[in-house]
Amino acid sequence: MKTFSRVLYMSLLVCLSALTAGAEVNPKPFVIPELKEWTGAEGSMKPSGRIVYKNAQLKSVALSLAADFKDLLGKEMIVVKGSEKPGDIVLALSKETSLGAEGYRLHVGATANLRAPSVKGVYWGTRTLLQMSEQSVDQGLPCGETYDKPEYKLRGFMIDCGRKYIPITYLRQLTKIMAYYKMNTLQIHLNDNGFRQYFGGSWEKTQAAFRLESETYPGLTAKDGSYTKQEFIDLQKMAEEHQIEIIPEIDAPAHSLAFTHYRPELGSKEYGMDHLDLFNPEVYTFMDNLYKEYLEGKNPVFRGKRVHIGTDEYSNAKKDVVEKFRAFTDHYIRLVESYGKQAVLWGALTHASGETPVKSENVLMDIWYNGFANPAEMKKQGYQLVSIPDGYVYIVPAAGYYYDYLNTEFLYNSWTPATIGNQKFEENDPAIEGGMFAVWNDHAGNGISVKDIHHRVFPALQTLAVKCWSGQHTSLPYAEFNVARQRLSEAPGVNELGRLAKGGAPSPSLEWPTVTPDMELGVTEAGYGYSVNFELEGTEEAKGTVLFRSPNAVFYLSDPRQGKLGFERDGYLNTFNYRVEAGKKVTLRIEGDNKATRLYVNDQLKEELGPQQLYVMRESDKANYQVEGAYATRPEVYHPTDRIYYQRTLVFPLQQAGRFKSKVTNLKVQQSFK
Repeated sequence: MKTFSRVLYMSLLVCLSALTAGAEVNPKPFVIPELKEWTGAEGSMKPSGRIVYKNAQLKSVALSLAADFKDLLGKEMIVVKGSEKPGDIVLALSKETSLGAEGYRLHVGATANLRAPSVKGVYWGTRTLLQMSEQSVDQGLPCGETYDKPEYKLRGFMIDCGRKYIPITYLRQLTKIMAYYKMNTLQIHLNDNGFRQYFGGSWEKTQAAFRLESETYPGLTAKDGSYTKQEFIDLQKMAEEHQIEIIPEIDAPAHSLAFTHYRPELGSKEYGMDHLDLFNPEVYTFMDNLYKEYLEGKNPVFRGKRVHIGTDEYSNAKKDVVEKFRAFTDHYIRLVESYGKQAVLWGALTHASGETPVKSENVLMDIWYNGFANPAEMKKQGYQLVSIPDGYVYIVPAAGYYYDYLNTEFLYNSWTPATIGNQKFEENDPAIEGGMFAVWNDHAGNGISVKDIHHRVFPALQTLAVKCWSGQHTSLPYAEFNVARQRLSEAPGVNELGRLAKGGAPSPSLEWPTVTPDMELGVTEAGYGYSVNFELEGTEEAKGTVLFRSPNAVFYLSDPRQGKLGFERDGYLNTFNYRVEAGKKVTLRIEGDNKATRLYVNDQLKEELGPQQLYVMRESDKANYQVEGAYATRPEVYHPTDRIYYQRTLVFPLQQAGRFKSKVTNLKVQQSFK
């Protein structure tokens, strides 16, 4: 049998011999994350349509790659086991230990030979193949060789599902997107609560949710959106197929209002009902049973090797409280370990410095704010660190603090997981497991949609994928990276951004001369940067009459409350101050971006629904400077101290027309990305 080096040599010769004189050596292909090493050759290889796997363990990867080629490029691929032919994509396991647990080597010549010591490494290599292919006019692969492996083991993202329900359908799509960019860890924050001041100062009225089905505590699960145990298990299984680890997080003993709503006696009367009362033994009984429900048995609900126990932002007002907090933390580290899992927790042990010992060996700590946990000290104590510094990588949508969109240029140019707040570690410090970024939905009820969240997540994910895999080893200037990244798909078969054309390509103008009731339009939705224009000959419509719908939104000709033009998504209804007039013919245009939704009537701007500032008004904010009794009347003046920015955006639904009576003609949809 030919040696691998001989196969490589012959492959490159075949590739070279097919070229005309004067051909140039291929530069490093653009992929995300950037390839660690590249040796270019000349020419390209057009895939034959066969994927050959050499090892039985790789059959599932080969089948997955074939399905992805179909979804991404419409190319049918067959999967076979055996010997390769020119034009084949060949997957094989190797013994090249220098590649580590996730690295791979790819040679493109007469064939595309992808080899790695692990199934995971081969899978990551297939992501590189797909990204190369989708940027090629003829799906050809550039000849050359890459040696690629990550700088950091953990490359992740945390999403807050407690304050805003994130549907399981989106989490499944998110998993595919992360896998396409070699991000390997998704932390799901399963419980949290809003801020009391936005709910009349009442803990009872404040939003709180625990998102997972519970049979141990019926009634604990949130009513406004949750995951069944089977849905969560299936999500993890799918993630495993995409080489993603899901870390479920139950946050306690702070951020725990969902638990005290369910059982008020567990709440702290001194520090607030979002704090569990650590002096109450029933708190331990409650939490122990909750973990038992998800961790017990041969096939637990929490399937992965890690479980996050929270421990974020508890009060440190008194020494006895600090010691109780430390004891609680140690207890749940050990409880999770008793079920065979590794414990993960938020860094809080500088904030809660004390004498009570807390286990550190084989414990993973998310370092988010150095005042709560000093990274150098936590390293000294023996914790493995995940770099997730709030000042760099926290997205809090439309909150007015942290980041609405991450500063991706700064992160790309200046950050790696070795930088945690104001502390800079050596690259590849063995104490740093990797890096993550986060979305916190702090302002519950602020109108943010899942589409809005995704619009913020995607550029951040592409950027952090580079910085966690490639570290400092980036060669492309940010401006070029930022243009090139938009040419890539979100993932095979995924279009959460609602692109009407592939990234970077001119957007087509979609047109329908007539739109009839219940008509299927052949496109699901139009993402931000859209213009939807149509002529409407009005007829009196009943309240709730739909013009267009998709799985994510509804656009009304007559909304259910007031009978106005409007839209509904994510449980929010927004209306324009405009009604369809019977017998009147008008041209309507709706434009939308990530900030506002606009209505034009006969080419005149009728109304813009942009961010709306909503203020908290409390009696304590009231001011009056007049002398008591001196005037018969006097104004009440408030100095609001808190506000939220309510969002009224819309990714426009187009999948199906509604059942309307009015006549809709000359529908035209366009889209531009700025």
